[in-house]
This record gives sequence, structure tokens and C-alpha cells, in this order.
Amino acid sequence: MTATLIPTLTIARRELASMFRLPVGWVVIALFLVLTASVVALSIQPGAPASLRGFFTLSAWLLMPVAPAVSMRLLAEERRTGTDEMLLTSPVSVLGVVVGKFLGAWFFLLCMLVPTLVYPVLLVAISDPRPDLGPMVSGYILLLLQGTLYLAIGTAVSSMTSNQTLAYLATLFPILALLLAGSLASESLPEVLRPIHDALQISRRAGDFARGIIDTGHVVFFLAASAWCLALAHAGLEWRKWR
Repeated sequence: MTATLIPTLTIARRELASMFRLPVGWVVIALFLVLTASVVALSIQPGAPASLRGFFTLSAWLLMPVAPAVSMRLLAEERRTGTDEMLLTSPVSVLGVVVGKFLGAWFFLLCMLVPTLVYPVLLVAISDPRPDLGPMVSGYILLLLQGTLYLAIGTAVSSMTSNQTLAYLATLFPILALLLAGSLASESLPEVLRPIHDALQISRRAGDFARGIIDTGHVVFFLAASAWCLALAHAGLEWRKWR
């Protein structure tokens, strides 16, 4: 296991470092901080209960434009430059390549979220009485779960194309469809599609986390959907390797 884990973590480390060497990495962080700071500033009102519920409720939308920008180059850039053949024929397994690339993007997501910790710190410092920390903890769990799913979708899409712009757009639209699913009344759908529609309502899941409710069903949904997307990326790379 160690022989497999070390190359995977090496790929993740190199991918993370490359994101900070390119302007797009800093642009993505700056964009996310501007979006989140704007939402937090507008959601905190004098005399109102101290809470970041508005920030966490909208987190799915805040991550939508930035997550595809992080994932679009993961595998598409390797294919465009022709280095994918060398990567796929290296001692690292195809699964190790997929997981390594994904982990590099996921660690970048963590780096992107760290500066936002100043929001709950400031809220606790200026509020009287102090806000409940439970919803804040569950809110950050939500951010990680949503970011994981978005990056997994982006990894799958990036494995299918060599065009980063196409990878960005093809990641953006599935995420947008998931977010808009909540606005579609389930009664207007055939009965066989209603359970699928209900399961895909990310906005409803986000609302529960924002209120401090950590539902294991929601956690399983995000992790299972992310794993399915990574499996899709693995299958795509395996097909390219052996065709």
C-alpha cells in the first residue's frame, strides 16, 4: 500500500504546487474571497442574530464558478501537452493518477477555505451574545463536501478532453443543473423520476447543514457521488491507456 500511496501523494503535491505557480490559482482564491466576503458583509445586519447561515446556504453557488477553474486543467492539460502517455505508462496505477490529481485540487480547496476562517473569528469577536459554533462547524463541513463533489465532477470531465475551456464549461453546467434541480417542482415530473430529483437537491442539503444539522444521509450522498465521478474518470483513463 505504501508503494502505491507515495507516488499518489507525489502527484498530489506536484499538482498543488503547480496551482500556486500559475496565475489562475491566485485568481481563483481572490475571486472566491471577494464573493464570500460580499455575501458575509451583506448577511450580517446590526441587531440581527449573529450567524453565517446566509454564507453557508449560498456556498453551493459561491463554489460553482471557482471549482471548475481548479479542476479544468487536472487531466486536460496532460492530454494537451502529450504528457498523459508518459503518466499513464509510469509505475503509478491509473487509479493513483486520478486520485493524486484529485487530491492536489482538494488540498488547494483547503488552502482556499483557510482565509475564510476569519469570518467566524470576527463574528465571535464582535457579537454579544456569542453565536452558536455548531452551525459554523457543520457549515464548513458542507463547504468541504460540496467542493469535493464539484472537484470530482471536474476531474471526470477533465479526463475526457484536452481543452481547458471546454472542461470548465462542461463542469459548470452539471453543477448548475444540480443547483437548479431544487427549483423544479417534483410534482411536475413522472413518478419514477421524483426520487432521483429529491436526491439531487443540493440546495435542500445545504440548508440543513447551514442550520447545524449534520445528516449522515447528506454526507453519504456527497461522498458516494464524488466516488462515482472519480470512478468515471478512472474508466476514461483506462480506456485511453489500452485503446
